[in-house]
Amino acid sequence: MQVPDPSKTVHVGRDGWLFLVGGSNAVLSQYHRLSWYWLRLRAWAWLIRQRTARAQALGIRCVHMVVPEKLSVYDDRTDGLRYDPARSPARRLGRRLAGLSGYVDLVAPMRAARGEAQLYRRTDSHWTYDGCYIAYRALMRACGAIPPPDIGDRLRFTHEGVWDLGEKLPERPRETVTNWVIDRDAKRVWASPLVEAYEAAGRAGDLHTGAHVVYRNISPHADPRTLVLFGDSCAHYTRILLTGFLAESFAEMHFIWSSSIDWAYVARVRPDILVVEMAERFLARLPADDFDVGACGPASA
Repeated sequence: MQVPDPSKTVHVGRDGWLFLVGGSNAVLSQYHRLSWYWLRLRAWAWLIRQRTARAQALGIRCVHMVVPEKLSVYDDRTDGLRYDPARSPARRLGRRLAGLSGYVDLVAPMRAARGEAQLYRRTDSHWTYDGCYIAYRALMRACGAIPPPDIGDRLRFTHEGVWDLGEKLPERPRETVTNWVIDRDAKRVWASPLVEAYEAAGRAGDLHTGAHVVYRNISPHADPRTLVLFGDSCAHYTRILLTGFLAESFAEMHFIWSSSIDWAYVARVRPDILVVEMAERFLARLPADDFDVGACGPASA
């Protein structure tokens, strides 16, 4: 099997900043003027409006949030990479959905805050807790919810490692990151057989699509409503990042790792709020919304 050329997958920018430009979603090409991609974004706008209407028919508030790529936020750190950040797919989609109360734009607030804190890991494709916290607060506003009073003051600790973009390079640069200890009040009350199988095998870090967990929180500061989140690694199924923030903020929180909605599950749970979170690069693919989380059994492990 041919080993992928790191230079076609990862761009090395200023001061050790690494950017995902290739991969299965051909990230950099999404910033180019491609006619088919214009049609894809139009289809995404239609899908989000349809999802919102379907949720509202069930009496559910629906909120969508696209997590920007580092290319969309930190173009000032790319050091000569030829692309137009104004053609960010998330930015263009946001323009199409302007006025839709359930769409949370993160490009503008994260670009505005990029000089105040490190919002993404330098050597990873994911955001930091500081970046996630900006998104969390915007999401809480869209949900009509108030964050717990001390959630922004939770304990921090540092951790050094080789992260997902760094490990693609021969030199494997290391980076020290700051994590937050978010989990305090929320308790995991249910995990799917798939999650339990991966955890029992010591492979919890390998599990992605299909992970399904439920958290409950009896804190008096928790919003009394139930929230269902369909998300990815920017949220995760453990009590970190966006899932951690939301589990600490709502009385009941369900997480399903999928960009495609399982509408039968939504109808069964009847949450007060349905949230869909996804990384900007995944806009390259339009989901069919025919996901069946119950079919993701331990045989997949």
